[in-house]
Amino acid sequence: MQRKSKWSPGPGVRILGVALTDDDRWVVSAAGSTIGICPDCGRRSRSRHGCSNRSLQDLPVQGKSVTVKLLLSRWRCANRKCERRTFTDRLPSVAVPYARRTTRVVEIVGLLGHSAGGRPGERLMQRLGMPVSDDTILRQLKRDAAGAQRNSEIRVVGIDDWSWRRATSYGTIMVDLERRSVIDILDDRSVDSAAKWLRVILRSRPSAATAAACMRRPSVKAHRRPSRSPIGFI
Repeated sequence: MQRKSKWSPGPGVRILGVALTDDDRWVVSAAGSTIGICPDCGRRSRSRHGCSNRSLQDLPVQGKSVTVKLLLSRWRCANRKCERRTFTDRLPSVAVPYARRTTRVVEIVGLLGHSAGGRPGERLMQRLGMPVSDDTILRQLKRDAAGAQRNSEIRVVGIDDWSWRRATSYGTIMVDLERRSVIDILDDRSVDSAAKWLRVILRSRPSAATAAACMRRPSVKAHRRPSRSPIGFI
């Protein structure tokens, strides 16, 4: 049998007990820290406002599924000048807010889902002692893809004008051509606004600086395509 400390899903979690249920599953009783730290002002607090319970699926042990029953405290901030009155224990290395699985299980779900797919991934996860549905696997793949897009750099930008009100007022729309998603919308369609946006958002890319410089030159005229498709700067 492992020691209690070996059952912990991550730092900041105290193990209170481990039990094997009648349906052959491990249930781990755990709790958060005995001291709360305000995320805004950083003040420590021992004044407990309330408690909440979370149930998290964790890595299997001896081929059996593991469920962590985690007790988290809500604390009162001791700093009277702080705008935040109460706060909850935060364990980002264990699980994200409102998640039903620990971070390390979520990583395995994403890896197996990316390599095997929905239904095969569901059967494989069941065999490994981490039962999840194929719908859960597909949702996790979508979340991973969205997170990768947010964290990756913008390489190709499309710029086009569009009307706030037809024949009255116009703005500029910035599009990520690789991901086919809107990045930003500018209030007007002037060259200066687009050049300023390129300098600020794409500051680290030499091509962006070149594009911004070209747009500021009065001798350079923009030629529209018949399809009015966005013009990309690489």
